[in-house]
Amino acid sequence: MGSRRWMALAGALLLSCSALLYLLHYALFHDLHHILIYLLGDLAFLPVEVFLVVIVLESLLAGREKRALRRKMNMLVGMFFSDLGTELLGELTAAMQGRDEMRRRLAVESNWTRRDYAEAEAFVRSFDGGADVGALDLPRLRDLLAGHRDLLARLLANPNLLEHEQFTDLLWAVSHLREELVARQSLDDLPESDRRHLGGDVRRVYAHLTLQWLRYCAHLQSAYPYIFSIVVRTHPLQEQPDAVVRG
Repeated sequence: MGSRRWMALAGALLLSCSALLYLLHYALFHDLHHILIYLLGDLAFLPVEVFLVVIVLESLLAGREKRALRRKMNMLVGMFFSDLGTELLGELTAAMQGRDEMRRRLAVESNWTRRDYAEAEAFVRSFDGGADVGALDLPRLRDLLAGHRDLLARLLANPNLLEHEQFTDLLWAVSHLREELVARQSLDDLPESDRRHLGGDVRRVYAHLTLQWLRYCAHLQSAYPYIFSIVVRTHPLQEQPDAVVRG
C-alpha cells in the first residue's frame, strides 16, 4: 500500500471517528450550542498547534538530525585522511606544477583563521597547473591505492555520504585513478599520450583532495584541537614534518 493511500485512509478513519463521537454527544445531550463552542475553540487553536508541531518541532528535529549526520560524515572523512588521504596528498603534491607554491599556500598552521582557509580554497579553485606524471613513483602510487581498495569501497557504500557530494566525488576520482594504474600490466616506458591521460586523472584527484583537506583541517581545528595539533605537525605539505612537540 502506498504511503499516500495509507495516509488518506488513516485521515478518513480519524475524521469518521470524530464525526461519530460528535453525533454520540448530540444524541446523549442534545446540546448543539455546546458542541459548536468547543469545536470552534479547537479549530481556533489548530493553526497554533500546526505552527508548534510542524514548524518549530520539525525544525528542531531536522537540525538535530543534520548535526548528527554531519558528525558521522566528518568521522568518515577523518578515516579517509588518516588511512590514505594525507599520504596521498604528499605523493601527488610532488607531481604538481607549481608544487612549491602549492605547499606554501596550503601548508595549514596552528594559527590559521577562517580567512586563511578561505584564501587557500580560492587559490585551489583558481589553480590551473597540470601534473607531471614523470615525477611520480607510479608503482608505489598503484600499490598505495590498491592496498586501500576495501577502504574506498566501504566509504562509497556508506549511506551517510549520500549528502556529501563533494567528498563522494573525491572517492570516485581516487577509485578511478586506482583502476587506471592497476589495469596496466607495466607502468614503465609509458607513451606520452598515456602519461597525459594519467596526468589528467592525477590532476582531478588533486583538485578534489586539496579542497577536502582544507575543510577537514578547519573542522578539526574547531571541533577536535588535539587531533588538529598532530595533523599540523605531521602533514606532508610542510618542509620538515615532525610529530615531536618542540618549544
